[in-house]
Amino acid sequence: MGLFGKILSKFNSLTGAPTALDLDELESALLAADLGPKLSKEILELSKRQRGDLTEHVEKLLLTYFSSLDRGIIRGEKLTTIMVVGVNGTGKTTSVAKLAYLFKKSGEKVLLTAADTFRAAAVDQLKTWAQRIDVAINTGRDGQDPASVAFDGAKRAIDEGFALHIIDTAGRLHTQSNLMEELAKVQRVVEKVAPVNEVLLVLDGAMGQNAMAQGKEFTSSIPLTGLIVTKLDGSAKGGAALLVEKELTLPIKFIGLGESIEDLTAFEPGDFVKKLLAP
Repeated sequence: MGLFGKILSKFNSLTGAPTALDLDELESALLAADLGPKLSKEILELSKRQRGDLTEHVEKLLLTYFSSLDRGIIRGEKLTTIMVVGVNGTGKTTSVAKLAYLFKKSGEKVLLTAADTFRAAAVDQLKTWAQRIDVAINTGRDGQDPASVAFDGAKRAIDEGFALHIIDTAGRLHTQSNLMEELAKVQRVVEKVAPVNEVLLVLDGAMGQNAMAQGKEFTSSIPLTGLIVTKLDGSAKGGAALLVEKELTLPIKFIGLGESIEDLTAFEPGDFVKKLLAP
């Protein structure tokens, strides 16, 4: 997240009005950072009239795009159940493992359920992660009904006294209505045993407007409670996170900043904006 901040620093040092070339350079950086045309225009207008520390004023503007919604995990009395949903390729299964690792580090007993039964590779991937971070995992047969696998996981979580039950659902295209309906079925079936406290949607932070489209389709099919935004490491991109939260009115609860198991962190808007604007 560097290019955007470097150009703002250049504006901070201007003694006169920015030139047309300066504004073109800033606009290109804003769009490259996935801030979208509306927010980019607001920042350009700021840059034309603001003298001195432009970065400070842009920071204040960006923070208005984030909500004041609670970003903590909604907890159950004895068992907390989290469904993780999203399109294949967003980092969904890896995010499930990283979430499990975060809770395990805090001393909680975690069960994973691999409900992506249509892709053997996804189940194998989650099994590998479970072994690596030393948490329990519940799996079904290849092709078994995902809701059935999730139901079995919920029963096991209660019977064996787990504090966290995290369900990895099948990745699906947001345009496939029959598969989206299946997500709702998974939730209904699990809730015959235990409430689903969180339904977290994983979005690829580098996808910009496509991430927004995915988010809208998922919110229309299943009651989401929050977002995980992945792939925000080492690029000028990242502005999509602001737009997604504002448009979907859902809190970003975690962000993925890399490939390591420790690279999923609780989201804090102030820290995120400072990094986005860092020179």
